[in-house]
Amino acid sequence: MSASPLKAVTLTHVRYPRGDKIGHFLAWISLVPVFISLGGFVAHFFFRRELQGMCFAVGLIISQFISESIKSCVQQSRPETCALLEVCESHGWPSSHSQYMFFFATYFTLLSYRKAGFFGGNENKWIVEVIAWFMAVLTMFSRVYLGYHTIAQVSAGAILGTVLAWSWYWVVNNVLLHYFPLIEESYIGTTFYIKDTSHICNVLKFEYDNARAARKNMTDKSS
Repeated sequence: MSASPLKAVTLTHVRYPRGDKIGHFLAWISLVPVFISLGGFVAHFFFRRELQGMCFAVGLIISQFISESIKSCVQQSRPETCALLEVCESHGWPSSHSQYMFFFATYFTLLSYRKAGFFGGNENKWIVEVIAWFMAVLTMFSRVYLGYHTIAQVSAGAILGTVLAWSWYWVVNNVLLHYFPLIEESYIGTTFYIKDTSHICNVLKFEYDNARAARKNMTDKSS
C-alpha cells in the first residue's frame, strides 16, 4: 500500500524569511489570535465565567465560521508567495486573522465603553483600547508582509470583522442580555458559577471592596 501524502497542522505554523528580524517579530504577531483564544478566553472561563465574556468568545467563533464559509464560496487564491509558504491549498479572501483581530478590537472597545470598570476605570480604558487596535492593525500588516495575503484580502477581513462585531454586540446587549438572569439561575449557571456583572458599574472595585469586607468580617469574628 502506497503512503499517503502528509499534511501539517498549521495552527502555529507561520514562516518568515531566515534572518529577517522584522519578519520574525511579525510571525509572532501573526499568532496573537491563537494566544487570545487559547490563553485569554480559556483563562476567562476558568477564572471569571462572565456571561459577557462568554458571548464575546461565541461571537469570535461565529465570525470565524462565517469567514471560512465565505472562503469556501469565493475560493480566491492567496498571493504567489503561497507556494513558498505551503499554504496554496487554502483560500485567501477574506483574511481570517484580520477578521478575528478587528472583531476582537471592535467588540472589546464597545464592551469597554459599556463597562469601563471591568478594565480598571474610566481614566485608563483608552490604554487597552489603543493596544487592541494597534495589535489588530499590526496583525493585518503581518499577513501581507509575510506573504500570506494581499492588501485586498486583509482589508476585506478587517471590514467584515468590524461589521460582525457591531452586529453581534447589538444582539448580545439588546436580545441575549434579557436571558442572562435565567442562565445565571439555571442548573448549569449555579453549578459552574456562571455570572452576569452587566449591572455592576465597576467590577474590579466591587470585587475589591467585597474581598476586603469579607476579610475584615472574618477578622472581627476571630477576635
